[in-house]
Amino acid sequence: MNASWNLQKGIYDALINNAQLESLIGAGHVYDHVPHNARFPYLTLGQSAVRDWSTGTEDGREHLLTLHVWSRAGGTRETLDIIAAVNEVLKDVPIELPGHVLVNLRFEYADARRDPDGETVHGILRYRAVTETVN
Repeated sequence: MNASWNLQKGIYDALINNAQLESLIGAGHVYDHVPHNARFPYLTLGQSAVRDWSTGTEDGREHLLTLHVWSRAGGTRETLDIIAAVNEVLKDVPIELPGHVLVNLRFEYADARRDPDGETVHGILRYRAVTETVN
């Protein structure tokens, strides 16, 4: 079983099924692939990296996951509100990983910056997860 894909799917499912986040970005505005006519604000699944995190007795993986917030509300407040909502959704979220167990999912950092186009505010969130294979 692919723990990385199931972890990403679990995060996606948690985000799209949260009423508070939906009230900020709208229904269906969490994307893996952004449609050409996407309406702002929205959230995208970004880069992911996986590293071996095995011990002498356990087969494990460290996952680094990035989420992106995109807003054109004229300032950073909307982006920061969305970042806070995402953090609330993912804090202690139960994610099913067939064949694996989620040891932890932790927030690492967030950043909000204006894009070079002068109207888009781009929020970046980074999470670290550790999974182990179920024997």
